[in-house]
Amino acid sequence: MVFPYMETVVGFMIVMYFFETYLDLRQHAAHKLPRLPKTLEGVISQEKFEKARAYSLDKSHFHFLHEFVTVVMDSAILLFRILPWFWKKSGNFLVLVGLDAENEILHTLAFLGGVMLWSQITDLPFSLYSTFVIETRHGFNKQTVWLYFRDMIKGMLLAVILGPPIVSAIIIIVQKGGPYLAIYLWGFMLVISLVMMTIYPILIAPLFNKFTPLPEGELKEKIENLASSQKFPLKKLYVVDGSTRSSHSNAYMYGFFKNKRIVLYDTLIQQCKNNEEIVAVIAHELGHWKLNHTMYSFITLQLLTFLQFGGYTLVRNSTDLFRSFGFDTQPVIIGLIIFQHTVIPIQHLINFGFNLVSRSFEFQADAFGKKLGYSSALRAGLVRLQEENLSTMNPDPWYSAYHYSHPPLVERLAALDEPDKKVD
Repeated sequence: MVFPYMETVVGFMIVMYFFETYLDLRQHAAHKLPRLPKTLEGVISQEKFEKARAYSLDKSHFHFLHEFVTVVMDSAILLFRILPWFWKKSGNFLVLVGLDAENEILHTLAFLGGVMLWSQITDLPFSLYSTFVIETRHGFNKQTVWLYFRDMIKGMLLAVILGPPIVSAIIIIVQKGGPYLAIYLWGFMLVISLVMMTIYPILIAPLFNKFTPLPEGELKEKIENLASSQKFPLKKLYVVDGSTRSSHSNAYMYGFFKNKRIVLYDTLIQQCKNNEEIVAVIAHELGHWKLNHTMYSFITLQLLTFLQFGGYTLVRNSTDLFRSFGFDTQPVIIGLIIFQHTVIPIQHLINFGFNLVSRSFEFQADAFGKKLGYSSALRAGLVRLQEENLSTMNPDPWYSAYHYSHPPLVERLAALDEPDKKVD
């Protein structure tokens, strides 16, 4: 008797949907609370609280619908054998246009092209509603319909340009990898991730946003002095025109070795009351660098990727696994897709673990900024970002423990108010 792999996967998807919906209901109830947490009274204005509450409730209602449609669609695709049907149809399409359907690379690219198109079509109504109804209603959306579709088309073109060489290489590696397949796959994906981390901010991100050097002045001088004091090899300071698409704010840094760059969203500069708040936010980000959080996360991700490929090599030739999902052949890409479905329970646990570690890192980075003397400015900056982004003020503790990669504002402020602790 063949083990019901597919039915087990669908069953787990449905169980997780009900579990996460329960957490969503708890969070929704928390959104309805009419008052700020006591620790935020007098810190967050009542006006901002009411706006954040309305924004959170709108997003919550939308989330319930989106998640329901998603689980129904994903379950139906598996239960009604849509994947094997679509795989056969993509092969028929190749024959129709005069190409070799027996060529696995061509067959895979045709299949993935159809999947990408299907995903864009099915997700489009939700994306449009989220952007042009919810985000616009609450004052965040700044992009036009033309800009929205231009970005979408650019993204699809990038996928068409970058996807085929990567997919082709993966298929060839699996076909010829032999006993060291997991190592070859991991090594290839490591190279791809390093290349993408290098070229994305230089070649890809500028296709969507305009990056300009931060003008000379007090803010630039303060950030450069801070970076210099921590021996951070800052080469460039940029401002990105995030306001062309949204009024949400952010800041980040990137680059390898001695070529680091910091990017500030123009909305962050506009929203913070003074330069000290912005510098405090950068001090927090420098804390992640100084404490090697990015490196630890990258190494952990590589280890998990290697283990995942190792697991894939153990099941890639399992006829029963493929048959359970409706396939009478064993294409490489299908094997990877099926394997991803079968390890979903482990991925949920891993994501939960990552969130726990991430929240710990955020506290450490805050403590680092506090150690540099930015406690009050960081406190004010965190409050400002919470207010301007209309972030959830009353998160449910169970929901935040499961979903949040950053601690709630109440917890971060409480940690900043604690007596100084040594940061290793």
